[in-house]
Amino acid sequence: MGMMQEFREFAVKGNAIDLAVGVIIGGAFGKIVDSIVGDLIMPVVGKLFGGLDFSNYYVALAGQAAGLSLEEAKKGGAVFAYGNFITILVNFILLAFIIFMMVKQINRLKKEEPAAAEPAPAEPAEEVQLLREIRDSLKR
Repeated sequence: MGMMQEFREFAVKGNAIDLAVGVIIGGAFGKIVDSIVGDLIMPVVGKLFGGLDFSNYYVALAGQAAGLSLEEAKKGGAVFAYGNFITILVNFILLAFIIFMMVKQINRLKKEEPAAAEPAPAEPAEEVQLLREIRDSLKR
């Protein structure tokens, strides 16, 4: 079997295609969650904490002047950007919770599916039937 034929068989397997679809949808879903966290949740959290913008919180490690934006401080040297880390951490927690809820609902739906009807018991063999008839005749 040639390498190209093996590759073609691998590429068209259901599992490989399912994985590709999952990665593509996961990437798009990640962008949605990034937007929810960055555009909806973090501004509300920042407002609750007095109008703070977490994305610009950092500690200058190369002697940058205080009060610079994160981008300007990065141009001046190394920075410890813990505010950006907080935003990404909230993003991860939200994404993990959403995936947990999805898996939980899928598992619940799988459990609710009606069990397949049990097949009727097979007819006993002809010898067994004859033996039962003989037994019943002897009882009478």
